[in-house]
Amino acid sequence: MKTAVSIPDQVFEQAERLARRTRKSRSHVFSSALREYVARHSPDDVTEAMDRVCEHVGEQGDLFVARAARQTLEHSEW
Repeated sequence: MKTAVSIPDQVFEQAERLARRTRKSRSHVFSSALREYVARHSPDDVTEAMDRVCEHVGEQGDLFVARAARQTLEHSEW
């Protein structure tokens, strides 16, 4: 999709230099930057991804880990 946006000259020049240095297109640089920005500002997406992993792993707990965690909690001050 094509779109037009206004950005400060300094940001544009920095993006141009980055594109040349990495031998990527300007569109690639801007798309990557926006993708990263959206990911950073979408904490619900991260939570949902972690929930999917937890569902996949399931309730199979490691007995050693469970006992160690229990002992740690028992000896911790709250």
